[in-house]
Amino acid sequence: MRIESTPLQDVFVLSPKVFKDSRGFFYEFFNASAFQRQTGLQIDFVQDNFAGSAKGVLRGLHFQKPPYAQAKLVSVLQGSVLDVVVDLRKKSATFGQYFSIILSSSNKKQLFIPRGMAHAYLSLEDNTLFFYKIDNIYHPGSEAGIRFDDPMLKIDWKYDLSQVILSEKDRNLPTLKDIIPHL
Repeated sequence: MRIESTPLQDVFVLSPKVFKDSRGFFYEFFNASAFQRQTGLQIDFVQDNFAGSAKGVLRGLHFQKPPYAQAKLVSVLQGSVLDVVVDLRKKSATFGQYFSIILSSSNKKQLFIPRGMAHAYLSLEDNTLFFYKIDNIYHPGSEAGIRFDDPMLKIDWKYDLSQVILSEKDRNLPTLKDIIPHL
């Protein structure tokens, strides 16, 4: 597994070594000791989540407030997404900045997102299957989010935003400016 740093501290792109032959392919999805050796981070995932989305579905920007904050390892099993993370760690040099990457079933890349980040993804194909591991249980009362089109963040979604499909909850999320006092 190759692990690359991103401009946001402790956000990593994981590229597995894929073994292909006439039968198909095989790769190791996650190896805790290799991850710790290459990043210096120890992670214990406690839950796996799975979502299916049509083209144009945008989910996020979501996060869990402490003490239920979550680190995530996200990937796409079918289709493709534009995956976006925003640094919400107030003491971070990259607070309020974002990183985006295309994750797809063909590139098999994964993104590790540490605690303290907001996360979203935009499905670029119909029948996209999104899979992720988290290191803390989901707690409904700790759920929070930021508007995907927050003018302060200036996220380039590389998509016609008038065509995105949002849940009512995501459509009504506050802006980063509104939540900064509560971080």
